Parts: sequence; structure tokens; C-alpha cells
Amino acid sequence: MITLRKITLENRRDIFNLEVSEEQRRFVASNLSSVASCYVLATNGGHPFPFAIYSDELPVGFVMLTYGITGYDLPSIAHDSYCILRLMIGKEYQNRGYGREAMERILEFIRTLPAGPANYCWTCYEADNLVAKKLYESFGFRENGEICHNEPITVLRLYQESHHGQ
Repeated sequence: MITLRKITLENRRDIFNLEVSEEQRRFVASNLSSVASCYVLATNGGHPFPFAIYSDELPVGFVMLTYGITGYDLPSIAHDSYCILRLMIGKEYQNRGYGREAMERILEFIRTLPAGPANYCWTCYEADNLVAKKLYESFGFRENGEICHNEPITVLRLYQESHHGQ
């Protein structure tokens, strides 16, 4: 069972020590760097949500969500939208479905609109990171044609139109 948990004094080292595989390093910042970015965002008007990703009692990954990011070069979709700014599963825990299950929890959390109203969630990834592309597309994310820092922007509408029964 995958859960998202706050980063605490007790679990912070476990989360900071999680790393992706060597060939994925260029795709994702270190978790320590990401948590530092959360502090900067929080003290400059943003709404970061860093979480440890747990499988039962085992910390297996990290996700950093944001709302209303300021101070970055942003795609037009970013205004009043949620963003999955970082998502990683530790190299020793990959290929077990944890990323997919974590995405389910992440989208459940975002749909509670914890920082304010939004119609969209967006993220970006390196064009050649096919694992990320496939994962996001399987949840309904679609590229919107924008490129930010040489990375395609992919967008999910958080709520379907009412005629879909949701």
C-alpha cells in the first residue's frame, strides 16, 4: 500500500538518501535539493507540498507538488494550476508499480485542492524520458505543445466535464 507522508525529523535522512539510477540522474534533482527548493518557494509566495512516498512502512520515493509557483520561467498553464515538480522512486524500488500507485495518491491529493482552486495539473519531463512520458500519458496527461527549458509540458484536466458523470 503506497501512502504519501510528511517529511519529518525522523524520516528526512531516509528520503535524502534515496537516489535514482545512474542513467536517470540527469532527469531529476536530488531530494535534498528539492526540499531546499520547497523552503525557497514557501518563503516567496508559493505553495510547495513535499511528500515521502512509502510502501507500507518503507520509504521508497519522493514527490514535490506545487501550486502558484513564483519566480520561475513558467509555461502559461502554470497560473492557478497544480504542478508535479519532482517525482522519484529510489533505484532499488523501481519497476514494482510504486510510481503508478504513487501517481494515484498524488492525483487524489491534488483533487482535494489543498492550496486553492484549479482546473489543471501539469508537469514536464525530458523528451527522452520515455518512462515518465508513458506514466503521465496513462493517467490522461497530454502535451499541450509548450516547451519549458527544453522539456515538453504535459497537462491533465483535473475534473471531467459534467456529462461524463463525475
